[in-house]
Amino acid sequence: MRAGKDIAVASKEILVIAGEIVMREAKKHGVKVLPVDSEHSAIWQCLDGKPTESIKRLILTASGGPFRGKKRDELHEVTVEQALKHPTWTMGRKITIDSSTMFNKGLEMIEARWLFGLPIEQVDVIIHPQSIIHSMVEYNDGSVIAQLSVNDMCYPIQYAVVYPDRVPNSMHHLDLAKMKALTFEEPDTETFVSLRLAREAGHAGGTLPAVFNAANEVAVEWFLNGRIRYTRIWDCVEQCMARHGVRPADDLETVSAADTWARAEAEKLCRTY
Repeated sequence: MRAGKDIAVASKEILVIAGEIVMREAKKHGVKVLPVDSEHSAIWQCLDGKPTESIKRLILTASGGPFRGKKRDELHEVTVEQALKHPTWTMGRKITIDSSTMFNKGLEMIEARWLFGLPIEQVDVIIHPQSIIHSMVEYNDGSVIAQLSVNDMCYPIQYAVVYPDRVPNSMHHLDLAKMKALTFEEPDTETFVSLRLAREAGHAGGTLPAVFNAANEVAVEWFLNGRIRYTRIWDCVEQCMARHGVRPADDLETVSAADTWARAEAEKLCRTY
């Protein structure tokens, strides 16, 4: 950014833990921050330069993962293999676990808050199992604009790389006539408390989003190694957040210190489970 380069952000954690700092630098140096994440690319395309004051809310879609419809007491004995069976996307191990717990969607809520300059209260999540609508924007006049494509990350990557152009490609294109249905559900925030915790972190700001992210990374690693139960991932993050003294995220040193603290605290908690 300081070199005057536009940035295509392919890692949501950058904006989760240091969004205030990153976007401040972008504004200072007059560079664009272009989203590569499919949901944020969709929102970016739906916004199409419209002013912030015209937006009622951003609506991030989520597949619901492999445990959609399950209650928390049904998830205590979930195995690593079960959690890694995502219904619509093929991804790495960590992000697949995050999708199953919906921590991935929580991270995306915070990322959207910074990318698009809106308070977390204007960022919502809806379950869309088919993963065809990648996200939506609701405007103050009641119109909802959505972006659709097949569930392939090549689309948002291409759009960020060639922006502002749109160029032909040889990828599989969406055939609406073959779509049987597009369905939607409210997320279960009592089971998937990650959405509530993300909203709390995004509302508090400062160093709390860094703690939210770091504690989850540690807990997921412990689960993948078979050392804690699946549901303890949520417990670990919630307890770390409750124990953290939030500070303003004024510089990278402060953010880094919060990250280090959260990882150590999460390790301690995981040893007690």
